[in-house]
Amino acid sequence: MAACGNSGEATPDPNGPVVTEEQPTPVPDSATDVNALAMARTNGSLIGLGSTETLQESAVVADELGQQHTRFERTYEGMAIRGGDFVVHAKGGTFMGISSTLAKSVNVELKPSISVNSAVAAALPHYQGQAALAKVSLVVHAYDGNPVLAYDVLLIGERSDGTPSEQHTYVDAKTGTFLTADDTVASTAAAGTGKSLYLGTTPLTSNSISSGFEMRDPSRGSGYTINMNRKTNGGSIFVDADNTWGSGTVADAASAAVDAHVGVSVTWDYYKNVHGRNGIANDGKGSYNRVHYGRNYNNAFWSDSCFCMTYGDGDSTQFLPLTSLDVAAHEMTHGVTARSAKLVYSGESGGLNEATSDIMGTSVEFYANNAADAPDWLIGEKITLFGPKYLRSMSNPRIDGYSIDHYSQYTSSLDVHYSSGLGNHFYYLLANGGTNKTSGQSVTGIGINKAEKIWFRALTVYFTSATNYAGARQGTLSAAADLYGAGGTEYSTVAAAWTACGVN
Repeated sequence: MAACGNSGEATPDPNGPVVTEEQPTPVPDSATDVNALAMARTNGSLIGLGSTETLQESAVVADELGQQHTRFERTYEGMAIRGGDFVVHAKGGTFMGISSTLAKSVNVELKPSISVNSAVAAALPHYQGQAALAKVSLVVHAYDGNPVLAYDVLLIGERSDGTPSEQHTYVDAKTGTFLTADDTVASTAAAGTGKSLYLGTTPLTSNSISSGFEMRDPSRGSGYTINMNRKTNGGSIFVDADNTWGSGTVADAASAAVDAHVGVSVTWDYYKNVHGRNGIANDGKGSYNRVHYGRNYNNAFWSDSCFCMTYGDGDSTQFLPLTSLDVAAHEMTHGVTARSAKLVYSGESGGLNEATSDIMGTSVEFYANNAADAPDWLIGEKITLFGPKYLRSMSNPRIDGYSIDHYSQYTSSLDVHYSSGLGNHFYYLLANGGTNKTSGQSVTGIGINKAEKIWFRALTVYFTSATNYAGARQGTLSAAADLYGAGGTEYSTVAAAWTACGVN
């Protein structure tokens, strides 16, 4: 979650990465919703869907407007098309449209010109840390809308700052050229009482056991919180004899755990009460927290493979324990994104991924309205000790010297934590109103209650894995039209906020 600088090339395992090449396996169309599949086939020309491509349904969302949104993954000759996912929209059995970044047919020659080992060698310099494993498969890379045959080199290891990493690095299978890279590790009941670091004294839901209580929430999918005790593996669930947790100081390990545990419960309630989503994956199942991770670890992250949030204690120079409410909601939202739009964690879609977590983290702060951590438009203000004493500002992204507030400042090499400033500032203008410092254009906000519904609907209904900022503009406009009408103030404000940020 925290934007920490890494440097240096990847160092492979002394014994060399494990290389296993996966070959494509042809699969037939498979979908639970036969009507949605038929609609996709009938209207496939809109996105260049070819006759040799097969479809796999990945999710279905039925919303409060009576619409149904079916997500599909595409394969070409049995080969995954990364960035080829799309959403079919329907109402009452009537086709309404398709959302897709890839809008052309796939026609690639399936025989690679470089070897697997050459692909691994080309991928390693783009990994910032020590790679322990390489798993290689042939795919169609289409995140930029231009399909090419590529090797997906999965490097599993540890980044330079100690964060676990599962990085997909894509290499052109014909030329050996690096294409893109993204990491799937995104870097954030009984009635008890907790004394937290940041939220004051707060109610806490625990689970009654024979010896007392454990920090598990049966009312929210049985999510739980474990103490890593400054290690990076293992850990044990927090337990307590009297159901009063923490002391409000770092001297008591349970204090930071209270922040993380309550942060997740508040975020769970926010998604359920505001957006009707039942947990991260909308299946009622809880995740878990890992606190006190590593030694002086200055970061927090979400890992989709463990379905968990992890928090470091900070080094007391740059960061305090990274368990504040907006950070907890930020990391949990990475899980929601992974289970909906699947925004790839690189390029413009990576900026949108980070922006989504900042947007929802801030929205959770406003929802909680906790006096000890009053809602604001800052990210990480409770945990940051350096610079302006916060990680990012949504009202003035450029103040940190790295983040952007206008599309004219975007470059493909920009870290996703800084390109997120563009989405963050759009949301600030949409909800709160204000003036973009780069364009000088002012916007009158519509309030956070409407803004959060527009963004959430765009994320879960219209965004796909490769959505860029132009696609985000269209997705949020579509969401605003669905919720409030195409001719309404909300719709025109969405358009004005994006225009102020240079996204047209």
